[in-house]
Amino acid sequence: MPEGPSIVILREQAAGFAGRTITHASGNSKGIDFDALAGQPIVALRSWGKHFLIQLPTLALRIHLLMFGTYRINERKDAQPRLSLGFDDGEELNFYTCSVKTIDADLDAQYDWSADVMNDQWNPAQALKKLRAAPDMLVCDALLDQDIFSGVGNIIKNEVLFRIRVHPLSRVGALPAAKLRELVAQARAYSFDFLKWKRALVLKQHWLAHTKRICPRCDIPFHKAHLGKTNRRSFFCTRCQKQYPAALLTPVRSDSRQRSQRTPPAS
Repeated sequence: MPEGPSIVILREQAAGFAGRTITHASGNSKGIDFDALAGQPIVALRSWGKHFLIQLPTLALRIHLLMFGTYRINERKDAQPRLSLGFDDGEELNFYTCSVKTIDADLDAQYDWSADVMNDQWNPAQALKKLRAAPDMLVCDALLDQDIFSGVGNIIKNEVLFRIRVHPLSRVGALPAAKLRELVAQARAYSFDFLKWKRALVLKQHWLAHTKRICPRCDIPFHKAHLGKTNRRSFFCTRCQKQYPAALLTPVRSDSRQRSQRTPPAS
């Protein structure tokens, strides 16, 4: 699933379409009046977390690339697009295997820009307040909560927790205050590192935990398990990533045949 930094790159690559008028639109997305899009100018191209937003005078198009969505600018795939927007000079913007919805044109009334870790309006104090209001939440779920950390996905989650040496089954309310602040700060800092590395086409070379087998700090095998309510893959080291509070049992390594999770006692 594309994470927030990837959607920022999409917004940057599509920036040249802002201010231009759609001449024709098509696709196989249900509930979209493609005829009504023709003749409308693109007021702005914006992003919020994992949402790419095409703002028009009377409505906005919200595009979520889901797990396997892709896009093409001025070229096509050998597949029917979910949304295709054409312009008078033959240029086009095409989206595949994604969710396309129409929403109200007033995006500021619908989105909390301060929750987007990539946005200039990002508010770390607000994120801390939301975390403190959910002390029983596991940190592996908290980082994926789009109301708190819009744009953070599973890669960023695993890398942030490894970077700050926190076990994914730690509870938010058990983290020391300094560690909680570090969690918030690194959610944003790593997202911008992700953006820099992805622009340079070297993102995977910088992964320290995600999909890795051996901890680069301890030189012992990582544990891999599907954890939390989100049930997303976590890669972590039980030696250098501390669990808050300490657990009686530690998750064992799991594979496609067996997924194991031990939840620590409530704080």
